[in-house]
Amino acid sequence: MKLRTPRFKSKANASRFGNSRFANSRFANSRFANSRFASDRPVRSAAASAARRWAWFGAALGVVVGVVAFAPATWLANQVASATGQRVLLAQADGTVWRGSAVLVLTGGADSRDAATLPGRLSWNLGLVGRALQLDLRQDCCLNGTVSLQIRPGLVGRTEVKLLPHSGWIGQWPSGLLSGLGTPWNTLRLGGAVRLSSPGLVLEQAAGRWQMQGRAEFEVLNASSPVTTLDQLGSYRLTLFSNPEGQVQTQLSTTEGALQLSGDGIWGSSGVRFRGEARASEGNEAALNNLLNIIGRRDGERSVISIG
Repeated sequence: MKLRTPRFKSKANASRFGNSRFANSRFANSRFANSRFASDRPVRSAAASAARRWAWFGAALGVVVGVVAFAPATWLANQVASATGQRVLLAQADGTVWRGSAVLVLTGGADSRDAATLPGRLSWNLGLVGRALQLDLRQDCCLNGTVSLQIRPGLVGRTEVKLLPHSGWIGQWPSGLLSGLGTPWNTLRLGGAVRLSSPGLVLEQAAGRWQMQGRAEFEVLNASSPVTTLDQLGSYRLTLFSNPEGQVQTQLSTTEGALQLSGDGIWGSSGVRFRGEARASEGNEAALNNLLNIIGRRDGERSVISIG
């Protein structure tokens, strides 16, 4: 007996697995192929790059802040020396720009051998008050308590320096300190004291020029000099005050003494112009004759003082 094997009819689609739902399923072009994880890569790269830039900026800013916060006092000393043409020096500077101390020295300039040093140390404290810098100064030998200045930088190179109100005199220094400024002070070698007082003073710099508002007085007390045989020359007052034209007027007068000084002048944009005279009081002509020859041009019994 012969067995027959069954025949299966073939179809165009041989099996349901040939083009099954698995072949073109959601897994073939699934959401994982073009997912948000792939499209977020440029965004994450840009964010990382921005973060690195901010990190570098923060590090640089930290360095700048650190340098400014801990800037040595010698930086301030160099700026003062440069601004004054080496006439005012902060020697042996210690501390920082913001809080420090130094020995104050007056000289005749960069090429001068004359110098005078104040005893003790000048200490300072610099800080922000509103939009201004406030500089507090102390010096046991010469300043009357704490002397405060407010420095307010402005636009287009403007700078305002304000001396805050102070009760009584502000500072008093030995007159011999002036000898450090050179001629004629190094010849006169004055004794006595120089005292500064002011009810209020504002200095403003604009376009390289200084203007003053307010009033200041310098008193030379009990002046003496080895150029003359007299024990004392006298006491004198130099007054500075502003006028409506923005100029600084100066007046020199004698409080008392054998040497009589007088004069007036103007300190403006073109410089200083002063005209004055010196005379010996009655009975002191011979003792002051040599001194009168030094401080001005002789014109009979008087000596003419001319500056500018």
